[in-house]
Amino acid sequence: QVQLVESGGGLVQAGASLRLSCAASGRTFNTYAMGWFRQAPGKEREFVAAINWSGGRTDYGDSVKGRFTISRDNAKNAVYLQMSSLSPEDTAVYYCAAGPMMSRLSDYAYWGQGTQVTVSS
Repeated sequence: QVQLVESGGGLVQAGASLRLSCAASGRTFNTYAMGWFRQAPGKEREFVAAINWSGGRTDYGDSVKGRFTISRDNAKNAVYLQMSSLSPEDTAVYYCAAGPMMSRLSDYAYWGQGTQVTVSS
């Protein structure tokens, strides 16, 4: 069982940077792949980024590639999403998720409650 709590969301202006954090409970955090997803009002959940258990492999959605960076610290049971060059199109609730394998699909076993990111123009 893994519990996930996101933090770091907020209101920023276009062009700004923001770092999201996801704190995980449980002794087996370092066995899970982690993912970040987002969902804007009226839109489907979108894959943002994923990282494997060791941090040695990452994957990004096309809309964030080159602007966002996913990382993890297994000693701290945490995963991060560094976001830069934010635009209003990045406005969404951001969720972190844990699962046995990296995936672009929403088939992760555990999900956080989400953190709101709002980017003003």
